[in-house]
Amino acid sequence: MGKIFTALGLMSGTSMDGVDVSIIKSDGYSQFSNILDDYYEFDNELHERLLSLRNSITTKENLIEFSKELKILERDLTLFHSKVVNKTSSKFIDKIDLLGFHGQTIFHNPEIKISKQLGDGNLLSQLTQKNVIYNFRQNDLKNGGQGAPLTPIFHNLLANNILSENKNELFNIMNIGGITNITKTVKNQELLSSSFQAFDIAPGNCLIDNWIQKNSDKKYDKDGMIAKSGKIDELILNQAIENFKLHSYEKSLDIKDFDISFAKGLSLEDGCATITNFTAYLISEGIRFLNNNNLTDYKNILVCGGGRKNIYLMETIKSYLKYSKDFKIESIDTFNLEGDYIESQAFGYLAIRSYLGLPISFPNTTRCKKPTLGGVLVKNF
Repeated sequence: MGKIFTALGLMSGTSMDGVDVSIIKSDGYSQFSNILDDYYEFDNELHERLLSLRNSITTKENLIEFSKELKILERDLTLFHSKVVNKTSSKFIDKIDLLGFHGQTIFHNPEIKISKQLGDGNLLSQLTQKNVIYNFRQNDLKNGGQGAPLTPIFHNLLANNILSENKNELFNIMNIGGITNITKTVKNQELLSSSFQAFDIAPGNCLIDNWIQKNSDKKYDKDGMIAKSGKIDELILNQAIENFKLHSYEKSLDIKDFDISFAKGLSLEDGCATITNFTAYLISEGIRFLNNNNLTDYKNILVCGGGRKNIYLMETIKSYLKYSKDFKIESIDTFNLEGDYIESQAFGYLAIRSYLGLPISFPNTTRCKKPTLGGVLVKNF
């Protein structure tokens, strides 16, 4: 067994509501233990500024046009992260070797090889007095990859740990964040890129959250209760399904690939029900596609990410799959894992791999040309 590192992983997802933070220990290979997880919510002003700027940036030219605003917001966001690191690390006695700093995605377009995450690694290192690894996606894009998803290698580690503890059939892992992705896990720890696969398959929470935020004073549909209280507009739903075409599961998805305009004019509840069904249908189609094409056998799926808490969404996905093979879909929390913090734990793990010079993305996860290193190390103290 190699040296065990202690890493603190930071993740701010597409909901832009706050920062998930996790302290983990790992050798960057098969050893992993989770020490603690925490969440720090953005104040309303920072949340609104992030949403507004992301909505304004739809082209690479916008990145130049809004460069001044981006720089100011990046500094404020990094200051927030530094406070998070200092508060979290004060709860932990041992030395933290590395920070895995994902930052906040503001623009993602792999076709032009740009994925912009707000977050100043140099400033974070200076403010926290710690080694920081950031800018995880750029190498993958340069190497012909999609820049996402990056968490599959960590998903595979978790699945193998569950397998060794429970002596059961291997689970595949589905993350329902802003976007939904699935990892086909394999029974080995240091992976053969030919057998290791992952795909972005559908929207996750992004459309539902967008609808709720635009039509109410809430940030999301807790437990899916708003959608459950509404009536699905079958005509609008069927038209939306017919009009939406995902040409390939080989490409990464961005929340800007989807919009909620098809539900315009519906009530809060009916719109939410219709949009949730649209999301569930696309997720079920992604699972079915992978299964029908023998890319993987997805009978056992563990779900992580915020979407797993939307009871109505999860029930609807299962309903769409009921005539397919015998799927077993359950929360990753069943195995004493923190389903809200898988991604922040993953960026702690990726930081360790990056530090060790080990690949973090693979041809069958991001479509890069060869297993690719990622992340930039900064020591600014």
